[in-house]
Amino acid sequence: MHPHTVLLIDDHALFRKGVAQLIQMSPLFSIAGEAASGREGVEMAVRLKPEVVLMDLNMPEVSGIETLQLMRDAGVNARFIMLTVSDHERDVVAAVLSDAVTGSLVHALSGGQRMPPAQSDLTAREVEVLDYLVEGMCNKVIARKLGISVGTVKVHVKHVLRKLDLHSRLEAVVWRHEHGSRER
Repeated sequence: MHPHTVLLIDDHALFRKGVAQLIQMSPLFSIAGEAASGREGVEMAVRLKPEVVLMDLNMPEVSGIETLQLMRDAGVNARFIMLTVSDHERDVVAAVLSDAVTGSLVHALSGGQRMPPAQSDLTAREVEVLDYLVEGMCNKVIARKLGISVGTVKVHVKHVLRKLDLHSRLEAVVWRHEHGSRER
């Protein structure tokens, strides 16, 4: 299985490089390219045909929404992920959302809001495994460090993902960075 190709589009070079490093920690993804603007991103997407386009919603000159429309008009067939630090309602409403995200928003806004998962739901061993994931270690190295089998590490990773309602090791690493250090 080949890694999924990702095109990063963000006008902040330092943030773009940091995200690229996080993505490259996973064998499931590879960076197809990096663009500093929406226009450059459209050109690269047409040329490189990435499977995933990860872009900033708020960019100068051509916004993420405009970039997305330009890509669709150009026939770019990719999954789009919009990043933003904005909490403005208009930005959220303007973003093109998947059915799953739309369903989650409707659920939350209709009063069925669920609390985000907490690290305190994890066992001490699961927190250790999560810490090693953040360091970019593979299951074999984690197993060696903890003196357990690779199969046991896989079970711990599976439990971490399930308890935190995540779908990949990369999501777990991002979750850990967003939620800081241990809550013990």
